[in-house]
Amino acid sequence: MPSNKDDGGWKKFVWDSEKGELLGRTGGSWFRILLFYIIFYGCLAGIFIGTIQALLLTLSSYKPTWQDRVAPPGLTHTPRSDKSEVGFNLNDMETYLPYTKALKDFLAKYDDENQRDQMKFEDCGDDPAEYKNRGDLESDVGIRKACRFSRTVLGPCSGIEDREFGFKDGKPCLIVKLNRIVNFRPRPPTSNESIPEEAQPKVQPNVIPIYCTNKREEDAGKIGEIKYYGIGNGFPLQYYPYYGKLLHPQYLQPLVALQFTNLTLNTELRIECKVFGENINYSDKDRYQGRFDIKLQVNSL
Repeated sequence: MPSNKDDGGWKKFVWDSEKGELLGRTGGSWFRILLFYIIFYGCLAGIFIGTIQALLLTLSSYKPTWQDRVAPPGLTHTPRSDKSEVGFNLNDMETYLPYTKALKDFLAKYDDENQRDQMKFEDCGDDPAEYKNRGDLESDVGIRKACRFSRTVLGPCSGIEDREFGFKDGKPCLIVKLNRIVNFRPRPPTSNESIPEEAQPKVQPNVIPIYCTNKREEDAGKIGEIKYYGIGNGFPLQYYPYYGKLLHPQYLQPLVALQFTNLTLNTELRIECKVFGENINYSDKDRYQGRFDIKLQVNSL
């Protein structure tokens, strides 16, 4: 048991009323310590805030700073499932209803009635053309107009006349787009060296061509004819570049519709689609970079 004398010594250390000391220090001493830490941490906070402010001054509100590290655009399709599988039964509408609903929802923003505002949209032609230059990202132009894209160019895959997008007849449609990258200008291929021979006829000026074929050798001859619909049956250059959400809020990507008109029924088929361009590459780590593959199965049993 500690003695009363020890207790008194401890209490006196905590507060010495004779010397006016708290924990062995006077009020003036504690004030100088407190002032030191306020100044020290205040300087650290000031340096941190100043560094952040300096960094923010170097960033653009319209263009990603590390644009040179952005991978080529992904190629994606609608309808899309988690496992990139589209399978349905011709005799059961419920099996393909989710796919047709996804297509209707996706194409709704491409309705002509949503593109009538002359202040937001402009006609950019029905044929492939050069890039549409709307000024630099950092210019004072402000919000840029977007090219109209009428879903009528998607033919029987537009959903205007055939609300089932070919699914009820076993001729399903896919809608394909290149993902958006700010200020990216896809360049068409300048030669046929890197393009499969069967895809070479699709190369034309001012278009990024797309071509689909069987992924597995055993599926050769089972895919049947694939029809392509869109401006130039590819991705026309006049819809590029994209200026970002702030400057290009109404932007509509050009679309390509694929219709598989003669698939072998009751068979799982692997199909791969690719776009070809001088600055579009492919990656084994990203199966959607410049390409995608999908499993299609149409059952009639």
